[in-house]
Amino acid sequence: MILYFSGTGNSAYTAQKIAENIQDDTLDLFQKIRDSDHTQLCSDKPWVIVSPTYAWRIPRILQDWLTKTKLAGNKDIYFILTCGGNIGNAGAYIKKLCTSKNLNFKGCVPVLMPENYIALFRAPQEEESLEIIRRAEDTMDQISHFITNNEMLPQPSLTSKDRLNSGIVNNIFYPAFVHARKFYTTNACISCGKCEKVCPLKNVHLEKGKPVWGSRCTHCMACICRCPVEAIEYGQHTKGLSHYVFPKSIKNK
Repeated sequence: MILYFSGTGNSAYTAQKIAENIQDDTLDLFQKIRDSDHTQLCSDKPWVIVSPTYAWRIPRILQDWLTKTKLAGNKDIYFILTCGGNIGNAGAYIKKLCTSKNLNFKGCVPVLMPENYIALFRAPQEEESLEIIRRAEDTMDQISHFITNNEMLPQPSLTSKDRLNSGIVNNIFYPAFVHARKFYTTNACISCGKCEKVCPLKNVHLEKGKPVWGSRCTHCMACICRCPVEAIEYGQHTKGLSHYVFPKSIKNK
């Protein structure tokens, strides 16, 4: 079974593409994370976790959900991390998690997808995004081959910088940067409430028709990127930038 968490669609597409290749089912973890639902899951086939990369690790909300949820049946588990750059030393921390859950870690690999972390970076324009996704599909096919044959995923080589980014930098980055204090709405807001609905932590609610953010943000970028009128900004950085969601032109193929 393929479990995935996705803020703006990159990991969702990756999960669905691999599911087609290996003839397996997918489960979107959004509602389970949102509802703190830790009901046991069972799969006869190897587990495959598809996730975005947050500060060179899996998102802490996903780590927490996996820690608290029993995955029964097959003991093998693969991790596929979508990213805009690299995943650092994420695999080492995932392996520790798997060991604690008595699961057989079969590797962790990156899939380079369009950048969506517009709180700090620039998202590519659609033409560039389509080219990145086209190349990523080749990587997805290669990963699928390893999973189908029940083989270990080839592990990327590591540098001291990778270890630093996934360790000390990750631990500093979360408390320093991962918060909702800079989110705000412009006059373009139409009070549709989508930002409230797409938040995996129930951290957004409407007051007088306008979104208000709480203190449990994970920086998934769902609220800002999925706003249908791009009425949400993050400080001064996102002004004038494209708000990335996975391209509809590929979804509708």
